Amino acid sequence: MFYQAQTIRILSLLMFSGLVFGLGGCSSWTSDDFKDPEVRLVKVDVVKAKLLEQHFTLRFRIDNPNSFSLPIRGLDYVVHLNQVKLAEGESSTSFTVPAYGHHSFNVPVRTNLWRHLRQIVKALDKPDEPIPYRLQGAVKTGWLFGRSVHMSRNGEIIPGDYIPE
Repeated sequence: MFYQAQTIRILSLLMFSGLVFGLGGCSSWTSDDFKDPEVRLVKVDVVKAKLLEQHFTLRFRIDNPNSFSLPIRGLDYVVHLNQVKLAEGESSTSFTVPAYGHHSFNVPVRTNLWRHLRQIVKALDKPDEPIPYRLQGAVKTGWLFGRSVHMSRNGEIIPGDYIPE
C-alpha cells in the first residue's frame, strides 16, 4: 500500500514537471520577443464563374519574422476588391511556419457577385489599370496558449497580369 501511494506521488510529480517544462517553449509566443507574422494575399484564381455563383482560390503567404517556428491553426479573413466584398470566411488549415521562413496555402471560396457584376466588369474593362484590394482578418497562432494576430493590408492587382492573351 505504501509503495503504491509513493508511486502515484512520483508519477504526479513527473507529470507536473513535464507540463511546466513543456510550456516553457510556449512562453515565446506571449513574450515581448514575439513579432507578428506577415500575411499577404498573393494570388486570386478563378476556378469556375457562372452567373449566380463564382468559385475562387485565394492564395495566402505567411512570413514568420521570429527565431522560433510558429504554429498556425487558422485564419479569419475578409477580402475586398475595388470596395466590393469578394470573400469572407475562416480557414481551419493547420501548419507550422519555420523560423524566419514562410508558408503558402490555398483557401477555396464560393461567392455570388451578381449585384456587383457591372462594377467589376467596368474595372476589368481596363486591364492595365490597377484595382485596389483590402485584406483584413486575424491569424490564430499557437496550439495551446496561442493568440490571434489581427492584420490589415491594402494593395493593388493589375487584371492584365492574370488574363491570358
